[in-house]
Amino acid sequence: NRLTETGLSLGTPYYMSPEQATGDQAVGASTDTYALGCVLYEMLVGEPPYAGSSAQAVLGRIIAGKHISATEERPSVPANVDAAVRKALEKLPADRFASAQDFVRALGDEHFRYGEIAALDAGAAVGPWKRLTLVFAALTALFAGSFGWSLLRPEPPNTVTRFSVYIPADQVFDPVRGDFDLSADGLLMVYMGVGDAGQSQLWVKRLNALDATPIRDTDEARTPVISPDGMEVAFLLAGGLIRVVALEGGVSRTVTDEARCCPRWSPDGAWIYFNDPANGLSRVTAAGGGTPEIMTRQDTDAGETQHSYVDALPRGRGLVYTVSVGGSTDRTIQVVDLETGERHNLTAGQSPRYSSTGHLLFMGMDGTTLYAAPFDVDNLEMGTATPIAEDVLANPGLTAFYAISQTGRLFYRSGTAGGVTPVWVDRDGNDREVIPEWNTPGAQRNQSSLALSPDGNHLAIAILDSDSGVIDLWVRRLDTGQLWKVTFEGSINIRATWSPDGQSLRFISNRAGQNDFWSKRADGSGTAELLWDGEQTIMEAVYSPDEVWLIFREDVGTDVDDNIYALRPGVDSLPSPLLNTEFEERYPVPSPNGRWLAYVSNDGGQEEIFVSPFPDVPSGRVLVSRGGGTEPTWSRDGQELFYRNGNNELVAVQFTEDPTFVPGTQEILFSMNDYVRADGGRVYDVGLDGREFVMLRIDQRVGDTELIFVENWAEELRERLSN
Repeated sequence: NRLTETGLSLGTPYYMSPEQATGDQAVGASTDTYALGCVLYEMLVGEPPYAGSSAQAVLGRIIAGKHISATEERPSVPANVDAAVRKALEKLPADRFASAQDFVRALGDEHFRYGEIAALDAGAAVGPWKRLTLVFAALTALFAGSFGWSLLRPEPPNTVTRFSVYIPADQVFDPVRGDFDLSADGLLMVYMGVGDAGQSQLWVKRLNALDATPIRDTDEARTPVISPDGMEVAFLLAGGLIRVVALEGGVSRTVTDEARCCPRWSPDGAWIYFNDPANGLSRVTAAGGGTPEIMTRQDTDAGETQHSYVDALPRGRGLVYTVSVGGSTDRTIQVVDLETGERHNLTAGQSPRYSSTGHLLFMGMDGTTLYAAPFDVDNLEMGTATPIAEDVLANPGLTAFYAISQTGRLFYRSGTAGGVTPVWVDRDGNDREVIPEWNTPGAQRNQSSLALSPDGNHLAIAILDSDSGVIDLWVRRLDTGQLWKVTFEGSINIRATWSPDGQSLRFISNRAGQNDFWSKRADGSGTAELLWDGEQTIMEAVYSPDEVWLIFREDVGTDVDDNIYALRPGVDSLPSPLLNTEFEERYPVPSPNGRWLAYVSNDGGQEEIFVSPFPDVPSGRVLVSRGGGTEPTWSRDGQELFYRNGNNELVAVQFTEDPTFVPGTQEILFSMNDYVRADGGRVYDVGLDGREFVMLRIDQRVGDTELIFVENWAEELRERLSN
C-alpha cells in the first residue's frame, strides 16, 4: 500500500511536488495539479512517475529526476494526455496548469500539445482512451477541491511521543563531541562514534534496528550531515577537508579542502555549504572538483570573526547561519537573501536549522534551550520564538547536539557536556589526578593544550568557559593547587608554551581577529605582546631552544595547506619555508639541543613522524613512526622522542644523533584511548624525568548523556501556543 508504507507524516512521497519535497510550506492549486498528474500517470503506466526503494530516494528523484513521459512507457497513450500529464508534472509551479479546470480541458482536447513533443503528431487512436480521458476529466473536476489536498496536506495531528534511544557500549558515541544528523525521512541517523583504535569514526543506525554499523573510510571524521536523498553523508576532516561517502561505506571523495567547519547540503543535494576561514560562507558542488563560490563575507569592521553552522532555505531563497562577534560572547543568527545579497539579523542565538513545518529552530544563548519560531521563507522574516526543549546539550563554540527530519521528527542529546581531568600517567599506563577532583569542561577538546613549566611546578592549560564559549589560558601551581587566569581577551587562547625562564607563556590567540602568536607574563599581569602577525592563520608556533628561531605552522586555505615556516625575529623580514609541499605537515617540535625538528607529514598516505636537521630541514629527513604517528614530543633531556601511533598508543623512541639522527628501539608504553587526542598542537606533556606524562583524561562520568527522540514535535509547539 503506497499510501501508508512509508510512515511519513507530511504527505505521501510519491505524490509530493518538488516544492514540498524541499520543505516549502507554500502550497496551492499548482501543488494539487501536480498530485493529480501523479495519480493519472500511475493509472496510465502502472507505477508512480518517480519511484524508489526508500522515501529519501523518491524525494530525491522528485527534486532532481528527469522529466517523464507516459508515452515513453506506454506508446498507446494519446499525445494530448501525455502532454497534459507532462505539463502537470513540471518542476516549477509556474510552469504547470493554473487550475485543475485547465488540466481537465487539456485532457479533453485531442489537439493539446506541450513541450518538446508539442510539434509531433502522435496519431494515436482515441477510442478507448477518449472514454478514459473523459472519465478522469470528470473525476478531476468533481474532486479538484478536495482530492489534491487529501493527498498532500499533513496527516491529522498525531500524539506527541518522546523516548530515549539506546546506543550499545560497543557502538558508543564519542564521549565529548558526539555530533550526529538525522535523515530527511527521520528513519536513520549518522553519528560520530569511536572506532576500534579509539579514533573518531562515523556510524549509521536505522531507528528500527538494534545495531549501528561503522561507515568505512570515515576515520577522524566529525560534523556528519546526511544528503537529502539519504544515500550519502558529508563530513569534516582535519586540514579543512570535506569529504562525502556512501552510507554503506566505500571510497570517499573530497569536495573541498578549504573548510573551517560545518558542512551542510542544499535541499536539492547539488551543493555543500561550509564555513570558509578566509571569507565567511562558501559552497561547492557536491560532486566535488569545483572551485568554491563565496556566499558571504565577514564584516570585519563590525567585529565579525566567523560565519558558521549554515543551513540552506528552500528554493535557493537564502541561508541562515551563526555570526560570531569579537570575543565570541555575542552570537547572532543572520539570514542572507541569495537573490540580492542583502543580509540581516534574525535573533540572538546559534546553530539554526530550517524545518519543513515552516519553523526556524535554533539554540538560545543559555546553551541549553532549543527554540522554534515561525519563519516566512518568501520574506525571510522570523516570528516569535518558543522553547521546545530545555535540556539540550550544546558545546559553546561547537555545534548544538540536535537534528531534525523533514517529517516532523526531532532528535537531541540531553545532559551535561563531557569533562576532562588533568592526570599524571606513568609509563605503565597508571594514572592519578594532578589535583584531586579537578575537572575542566570537555568542549575545548579539539583546541586543548597542556604545558608543564621548565621547573615542573606549574601547569598551563586551556579552559573553556561554558557560558561564553571563550577559551582562556590558566596556570595552576601544582604544590599548592592555586589556579589563576592568564588571558582576558579574544575567544581563542590555546597551545601555550613556556619561555625558558618560566616567566611567560607564548600562545595562539584570535584577540586581533585571526589567530596570531602572542606572549604574556605567566602570572597574568601586564598586557599581551604580539610576537608574530602572520599573513594567514597561525595554527602552531614555538621558539627554538636558543630563542633564535620562531617556527610556526600556517593555514593558507588553499590546495597547499598546513605549511611550516621559520623566522629569526629581529633578523629576517620575511619567514622562510621549512616545509612547503602539497601535503600536510604539522606538529613542528624542535629537539632540546636544537639540532633536529620532529614533525608530522601525510605524504605517504597517512600521518607519520619524521625528523629533519634544523634549521636545514629540506636537506633530508628520517622516518621514525611505524604504521602511523602524530603528536611528537621530546623528553626534557633530549634522549627520547615520544609520539602517538596509529593504534592510539604512546610510543617511546630511543635514538642516536652523531653524526646523523638514527632511530633505534621503539617501546609501546600504553593505550591513549582514554585521553584527549589533539587536532593541531599536542595535548600532553612530558614530566621532568621522563617517567610520567601529564594528559587530559576523558571523564565519562561527567559526559553521561541521553539521546531523546521526539515524534511530532510541531504538534507540541502548536499546543503550547494555543494555551
